Amino acid sequence: MSAAVLSPTPTPTPTPTPAQAAAPSLSPAAREAIADLLERYGHALDDDRVEEWSGFFEPDGVYQVTTRENLRAGRPIGIVLCEGRGMLDDRVKALRIANIFESHTHRHVMGRPLIEPRADGCCEARTSFVIYRTMYTGETEVFATGRYDDVLKPGPQGWRIAQRRVVLDSRMVDTLMVYPL
Repeated sequence: MSAAVLSPTPTPTPTPTPAQAAAPSLSPAAREAIADLLERYGHALDDDRVEEWSGFFEPDGVYQVTTRENLRAGRPIGIVLCEGRGMLDDRVKALRIANIFESHTHRHVMGRPLIEPRADGCCEARTSFVIYRTMYTGETEVFATGRYDDVLKPGPQGWRIAQRRVVLDSRMVDTLMVYPL
């Protein structure tokens, strides 16, 4: 009795939808540059280089912190809203000069971003995150979980964040949210 050799049935190549066919492509180098920008953002904050924070944004960039619950309900209400680098820089000044809080550090752990190019040359990116907080006592806890919904824009200086919406999983927000997320 001889064994029959079965050749695999070829898998048909799916036909792209009209939206997929019309979507612009993004080079591997551009994807790498975007992923690098997002990682550098987290490292700058974790390393207490918050003065660099506004430099990740376009001059008129928007930073918003909201909750999944507000987003689902269609509420435009946010916890934090900064429009433009001036407001971002003011937030850092307040952190360094005016705010009084217990000493602590953050550590961002981010997933691989899902990057989708847009017809206008910008890209949308969605990145999951967990932020741990370590207090001066050494106690470490999960501070925030959620996702970044970003619009990224290319420019002469590389990719920058045009819009960052931080969507927190929980509506329970710690009042010690002095550092950018």
